[in-house]
Amino acid sequence: MKYMLLIHSGAVDEQGGAPQCTVEDWMAYDKDVRDAGILVSGESLADLVTATTVRVSPTGERTVTDGPFAETRELLGGFLVIDVPDLDAALDWAARCPGARDGGSVVVRPVADFGAPEDSGDFGG
Repeated sequence: MKYMLLIHSGAVDEQGGAPQCTVEDWMAYDKDVRDAGILVSGESLADLVTATTVRVSPTGERTVTDGPFAETRELLGGFLVIDVPDLDAALDWAARCPGARDGGSVVVRPVADFGAPEDSGDFGG
């Protein structure tokens, strides 16, 4: 079953990184996930200052703003999609993630399967 691990940093340093994690920590975790053969996809997100938010009103009017600039120090830093047998296995991999340390968190969500062929890339439309 596929699960998305949404990796949230609890705090960021001056360079926008998570001070509790080293590059070596992330490289080791990435290697472990790849070696286990469970990685479906994953990406680290660019700096938060590059984000843009789009909202559409009930009348269809589009508003585009820089950011999100929420009143929080936690930010979404990246994601992984893994294919593991069950939720317990997904939770184990989430707990091993360097992003879960020192105030960070990893949100685990099952990937919905609407019966579409795996490689279709179709969101049901």
